[in-house]
Amino acid sequence: MRVPARAPAKALHIITGLGVGGAEQQLRLLLRHLPVECDVVTLTAPGPVAEGLSADGVRVVHLGMGGNRDLTALPRLVRLIREGGYDLVHTHLYRACVYGRIAARLAGVRAVVATEHSLGDSQLEGRRLTPAVRALYLASERLGSATVAVSATVAERLRHWGVPGPRIEVVPNGIDLARYRFDPDLRARTRRRLGLPEGAYVVGGVGRLTAGKRFDVLVRALAQLPGDFWLVLVGGGAEENVLRRTAQRAQVADRVLFTGERPAAGCPGADLPSLLHAMDVLASPSAEEAFGLAAVEGLAAGLPVLYVSCPAIDDLPPGTAAGARRVRGSADSFVSALPAVRAEGAGSRAMSAAAHHYCITRSAAQLMDVYTAAVTGAPAGRPFPGVSST
Repeated sequence: MRVPARAPAKALHIITGLGVGGAEQQLRLLLRHLPVECDVVTLTAPGPVAEGLSADGVRVVHLGMGGNRDLTALPRLVRLIREGGYDLVHTHLYRACVYGRIAARLAGVRAVVATEHSLGDSQLEGRRLTPAVRALYLASERLGSATVAVSATVAERLRHWGVPGPRIEVVPNGIDLARYRFDPDLRARTRRRLGLPEGAYVVGGVGRLTAGKRFDVLVRALAQLPGDFWLVLVGGGAEENVLRRTAQRAQVADRVLFTGERPAAGCPGADLPSLLHAMDVLASPSAEEAFGLAAVEGLAAGLPVLYVSCPAIDDLPPGTAAGARRVRGSADSFVSALPAVRAEGAGSRAMSAAAHHYCITRSAAQLMDVYTAAVTGAPAGRPFPGVSST
């Protein structure tokens, strides 16, 4: 990828934490495709993604922030930005956006980009939205050059919040398409490794095991489905024990597999693609998503997808995601939809056209346009509500 004229030569990414999560893994994948020297600061919780970034050769600094009101972190961050000689600062997730924008301006960096990964209608990063959260967000947003929304749906939410439309750029999340292409041999090996019975029809759920993802809906649906339906939940989180108890009460614990956290495709040791290949359908019962990366990954693996909320699919032209269909979201709606998908047959497992729309190289090129505009003060191309074409 050619670096555009006057693009930043060195950028600092500031993120709230680097555990296994969608925004964190998206950052790692993105850095592999950006033609810019990048360092990363994590305010808290360096975890598996921090280790992965270091393995990729990216410098990662843990700021050691004690909490949302740890103001001592601000001068440390300002000093780090000044010493780094960065042309641009890019922030990710709420706390990092607030502190990072302020610190960048105090350090004299005027090119400041923030990505909004997790803004829903009623919550932000899984927490309830309040007037105070909104006010602080908008106050710090004015210090930046542009706010990147991961979907047109999130861009619309930002506009309703009060972010001016010309300051919003849509750059969707991306995936490494080659890693998701269906492999029948890998499917067979993975199903054997998981101990799935031959002939089992596997419903998959991918995401953090939190209340907002509503995976309990799939567990309750499984209890009403034939005995050869199985559920594989890929992810970790605070709700795992709750889901295990739900499965026990529903008497389906022997047909629910928990794989734990898995890195995204493109990360060394990642086996998310193999787990997707082992599935027969991907189900996303979450009622409020900012993008819906798991559904896109399912489509890339050639799976039929049942979803309640997925801006990544809904924002596409009609007919682009032929393998995906929306369901109402109750357990009964999945009980009706899953046998219908099974009756239609497995299909070819060819990658959906929708997945090609979200190729990581395309997203990286779009982000470089935003970076160049932030550094030069020129328009980035096409702001909200459209998606820049590359």
